[in-house]
Amino acid sequence: MSKSYEALKPLLEKAMAYQTAKILFEWDNETLAPEAAGPYTSKVVGTLSDSYFHIITDPEFQSLVNECKKEKGLAEVEAAIVREAAEEIEELEKVPAEEYRAFSELVSESTRSWAKAKKDQDFESFAPILKKIIDYQKKFAKYRAKDGQKLYDVMLDTYEKGFDMETLDRFFGELKEELVPFLKELMDRKKDIDDSFLTGDYPEEKQEQAARFFAEYVGFDFDKGVLAVSAHPFTTNLHNHDVRITTHYSDRVDSSLFSVIHEAGHGIYELGIRDDLTQTLVGQGASMGMHESQSRFFENIIGRNPAFWEPVYTKLQEIFPEQLKSVMLEQFVKAVNKVEPGLIRTEADELTYSLHVLIRYEIEKQLIEEDLSVDELPKLWADKYEEYLGIRPENVSEGVLQDIHWSQGSFGYFPSYALGSAFGAQMYAFMKKHMDFDGLLKKGDISAIREYLREHIHQYGKLKTSREILKEMTGEDFTPKYYIQYLKDKYGALYGLTGSERR
Repeated sequence: MSKSYEALKPLLEKAMAYQTAKILFEWDNETLAPEAAGPYTSKVVGTLSDSYFHIITDPEFQSLVNECKKEKGLAEVEAAIVREAAEEIEELEKVPAEEYRAFSELVSESTRSWAKAKKDQDFESFAPILKKIIDYQKKFAKYRAKDGQKLYDVMLDTYEKGFDMETLDRFFGELKEELVPFLKELMDRKKDIDDSFLTGDYPEEKQEQAARFFAEYVGFDFDKGVLAVSAHPFTTNLHNHDVRITTHYSDRVDSSLFSVIHEAGHGIYELGIRDDLTQTLVGQGASMGMHESQSRFFENIIGRNPAFWEPVYTKLQEIFPEQLKSVMLEQFVKAVNKVEPGLIRTEADELTYSLHVLIRYEIEKQLIEEDLSVDELPKLWADKYEEYLGIRPENVSEGVLQDIHWSQGSFGYFPSYALGSAFGAQMYAFMKKHMDFDGLLKKGDISAIREYLREHIHQYGKLKTSREILKEMTGEDFTPKYYIQYLKDKYGALYGLTGSERR
């Protein structure tokens, strides 16, 4: 270890300690904290954010990072941490400290405001806060933008490097061209799949029992993890021995069931990061797109696979005997894979899911690049749902207020969901050539699949980019063709389209 890195290390550890404390308060704020705590917790979050900011922007810290960048003998992990530290400096050094702190406090309070507005179907109460968040995000992007760089491209780069608007326009354009006509073909067949039994009297305590069983079954370690309830399911971690996931419960059992498998996928990723990386700047997922690839891999490619349910469907029937005792396995699998355009992204089927993401992507571009007024959001949102999915929300809670992300300032995040789905499909196509994927699921041996993902993806944290991981794992750069083919093959078979009919 060089002298410069040795001097830098305690400052890095101090910065990560502030971040960890901030994450813990944010977790509590969205799960267990009483409503009246909000403004006071926001001040604490603001103070912690301010302390982190001052470490990163301190001249001593910056000088040590610059010295380390010149070092030739740094170990791989040390060099990666220095690289991330340099990027963190670049992101924060141009932002005034008072603005960074004020924004952190605003976001801490805005998530509570969003949750209340959603509950009350009251967009007007949330709109002023959302306007402030957007103003801050655009201001911060201006500080960071390189010559000629679009503000929304700056935001996109935060979550998935190398995927700017030009790249994403091509990606979403290909999905629209291939999947929208295919969706119409399926809907025109009017094949009735009964999923009515998924809605009904499913007691919350039984849903929690099922949630814990299936989270553990796919590999979430409750010795190192926690499951709680929140308005919008999410995953966070303090380190690889403390990973926290949430879900929600409703009268539709598959909503909470697949929500918790999705979040368990995120959690398994974090649990699989190497010990020498955790609690450092590279001790997290490679990108948000790669993170979503894992959550959606577990939720859909594993969790909605008929083979997954063969060894465990009887367990679900034991938990809900009155609701599911007369429902055969084949009926259940068809029901949880039913294609039906809906209003809620988190409950969307795999085929229509990316259209939900596309709508958010197009709206975000208008908000950031075209100065779309926040007051126009509810109508624009509803219009786009009617155009792309043929349905219109009846209220703002099932429309523009359904997602938490904008209240957190996460502009540029949404494309990661569609990219993650495509990453996962590319991995799946490769993995099927190297293992009996369905056979392992039928035996209940998810550990072999999970270990393969840990070996090729999870353990590396941010040592590698998404593209590097994909190329090293599959031998190919990113391509959406596997995602499109996966969806056409799966839903063509489910809805009885022959190969010649699947264009």
